[in-house]
Amino acid sequence: MTSPSDILRAKLNLETAQLAWSELERHFARGSVIKVAPGTDLVDTALHVAENNAATVQEWLANGRIARAELSDAEDWHARQPMFWAVVVAPWVLVQEVLKELDS
Repeated sequence: MTSPSDILRAKLNLETAQLAWSELERHFARGSVIKVAPGTDLVDTALHVAENNAATVQEWLANGRIARAELSDAEDWHARQPMFWAVVVAPWVLVQEVLKELDS
C-alpha cells in the first residue's frame, strides 16, 4: 500500500525542475531560497520540510546540509550564472546547484 509520504515524494519529484539563477533571483529577494548541499537528496530534503519534520530540518540546518541563501551566495551565483535543481515547498524554494561533470 502506498503511504501519504510516498505520494508526496512522488509529487515533489514531479515538481522538481532545473532553473537558471535569473529565475531564482526574485525568490532570493523575498528571502525564500534554501540551498541544499551537494550530495544531499533534494527530494528527500523537500519531503522533510513539507512534512514539517522539525528535528531533522534543525539537524540539517545545524550541520550545514541546508541553509538559507545569503547575499554572498547571490553574488556568487550572479557572477557565475549556474543552473539549479529546484522544488517549491511553500513558502520555500529549495535549490541545489547542478554540478558540472568532469570529463574523464
